[in-house]
Amino acid sequence: MNYYSTNNVKAKFTFKEAVVHGLAPDGGLYMPELIPPLQKDFIKNLKNYLFEEIAFEIAKGFVDEEINNSDLSDIIKSSINFPAPIHKLSDSTFILELFHGPTLAFKDFGARFMARTMSHFVKDSKDELNILVATSGDTGSAVANGFYNAEGINVYILYPSGKVSESQEKQLTTMGGNITALEINGTFDDCQRIVKEAFVDSELTEKLNLSSANSINISRLLPQSFYYFEAFKQLPPKFEKAVFCVPSGNLGNLTAGLFAKKMGLPIEYFISATNSNSVFTEFINSGRYAPRESIKTFSNAMDVGTPSNLDRIKRLYQNDIEKMRCEIKSSSHSDPDTLSNIKRIYEKHNYILDPHGSVGYLAMEKFSNNSSLNTAKILLETAHHSKFLDVVEQAVNKKLELHPTLRESFSKEKISTQLSNKYSVFKEYLICS
Repeated sequence: MNYYSTNNVKAKFTFKEAVVHGLAPDGGLYMPELIPPLQKDFIKNLKNYLFEEIAFEIAKGFVDEEINNSDLSDIIKSSINFPAPIHKLSDSTFILELFHGPTLAFKDFGARFMARTMSHFVKDSKDELNILVATSGDTGSAVANGFYNAEGINVYILYPSGKVSESQEKQLTTMGGNITALEINGTFDDCQRIVKEAFVDSELTEKLNLSSANSINISRLLPQSFYYFEAFKQLPPKFEKAVFCVPSGNLGNLTAGLFAKKMGLPIEYFISATNSNSVFTEFINSGRYAPRESIKTFSNAMDVGTPSNLDRIKRLYQNDIEKMRCEIKSSSHSDPDTLSNIKRIYEKHNYILDPHGSVGYLAMEKFSNNSSLNTAKILLETAHHSKFLDVVEQAVNKKLELHPTLRESFSKEKISTQLSNKYSVFKEYLICS
């Protein structure tokens, strides 16, 4: 399996190069030359396989023997060691709970797999690997947890000051050790821009061995396709297809789902749900891409004005917007609607959505009449509601218990370094640290 850059299809790279470098030398994202299809019998009999067995079958097609089967199996077993259950909300509506990992967010799947894969590739290297990651909230804590105390690896987490929840900030700033939290005076898009500039700065890359842990890194994105299969496996037998609703920011989760569909999973279409940062919704509905500075919302992990993985989605569809529209629907929803919907779902189903899941549910409702009778609707609930307790308590108008995992992080001291959003300041810090 070769990988190419979204900026140059003729440039060829190995899986190891794609993982360790994170971003292609020309600033493009790594893409597999093909999405390896799974055997129809395997998909038909998903119920007979454990989650880790499904993950292994998917991963080996992309790794293509660059990691031997025994080591790949060990990586998966130590990464995907928590469940991804579906919760039935109604006869045809289900919630895929992706918050049962150590940091209570879907990013745990990708971050843990990526950390162990990178560690495998650099274990014999004499040079330390420096991981740069921009986060709008959950990525930072998941990466910090996944890479904590990884030998030969330093992690620098860039997050926008005042634009992540208190719980998220506590999780990503209290690890210490090889994890450094950098509080950037700006937006998530500023953090992402700084990381991308670093990778194309030849002066910096000659001095430091750099890689990325955002979903721009292919090893962060690939494991996110695992749970689409795991979700479908759990559906009642009467459902022959599924519609997946994906709360969307940087579009990594949606891209992973598109990979799953191309591997053969019977997905009718996707619903990409955005908040007031509706750049992707506007692109799908109008064909015009107009990136802009992100604004702060209650669903902060989706506060992205320049979604990186759009380049990968365009490649999957050869820039054919009409083909995209056949398989991707999209709508955006405001903070007031997000709040009122959390309350409505709680009162109707006794289930508490987090703000991202609430945005997703609203989008799923909008397109509920587009699917056939034998199709299940599955909403990706990307984080535990306890990570956004102030918002959720406001919505349901009652005091809720803080998750024990978060209670532990709140007892620790925040350690972060504040920097401006100028790349030159970050570069100087990195060189001198």
